[in-house]
Amino acid sequence: MDVTDGVASQDVNWMSAVGGTPLRHWVSLNGTLLPAEEARVSVFDSGFMQGIGLFETMRAYQGRVFRLVPHLERLIRSARDLGWTVVPTDDELAANVRQALAPLAGADARVRLTVTTGSLHADAADTPKLTIVATAAPGEKYPDECYTRGVTAVVSDCRQSRSDPTAGHKTTSYFARLASLRVAHQQSAFEALWLTPEGHVAEGAISNVFAVRDECLMTPPTDTPVLPGITRAAVIELAVEQDIPVREHVLTLDDLLASEEVFLTNSMMELVPVVRIGRTAIGNEKPGEVTRKLAIAYGELIDRELDNE
Repeated sequence: MDVTDGVASQDVNWMSAVGGTPLRHWVSLNGTLLPAEEARVSVFDSGFMQGIGLFETMRAYQGRVFRLVPHLERLIRSARDLGWTVVPTDDELAANVRQALAPLAGADARVRLTVTTGSLHADAADTPKLTIVATAAPGEKYPDECYTRGVTAVVSDCRQSRSDPTAGHKTTSYFARLASLRVAHQQSAFEALWLTPEGHVAEGAISNVFAVRDECLMTPPTDTPVLPGITRAAVIELAVEQDIPVREHVLTLDDLLASEEVFLTNSMMELVPVVRIGRTAIGNEKPGEVTRKLAIAYGELIDRELDNE
């Protein structure tokens, strides 16, 4: 059975029960909260016509997004780096996110924020207006067995190139990622690992990659290029706090296969241990101690930061 398909898919079942009451799906669209069936984006929108857009997938705990500001800053930085004429502000992005979360009454949720450069229609305003959409779905957790037993990853045939101007940015031109993930799922794997044309490890289709060898935590540097993950950054902070040596270091596939531990990170999965790459066991084919230690610390970090809001 494909244990990840329902989580990784962009199609989400938005009806859930909190306290026995079904929740209607609501969308925040440019600052207006609408039932999903009433939310409309122009067919001339740049995201639809040209795939020009950025997005963030975030995890809310009891109605509060963990590290919301870094998520928003990453999106804004990408808009600037990619040369958008109009760059969104953190205030307007945060307002849409909070508006989408409000109907969930403090539930844990998967939050998706999507921003495009707006309408391409000839009648559009002279000053471009962004399209900002935020949605929130209750729950959406990965199965417990992913954490207790670990998962399998496979190496994708896709390659991540420095010459791709979207590399290192979370753009809505996401088909290649999802296609490689689908191939991995067809092989009963959880994630697809992307390499560079030179054979260096970059990242997963939807995750950052970490390895543990000789009690040192290693991960590819962001100029590999890889997405500067929010969870990736938090894990590095936690490793430093716990006196675990950290190296942002070029890694080969052989480096991963020779590691004692490998794990994946993103905001929804948090830390997921990889116990096999293809048919090769990683370490003793069980979740490792460093992974376990950092996963516990990550949970404590969430509690600590959200309690201080």
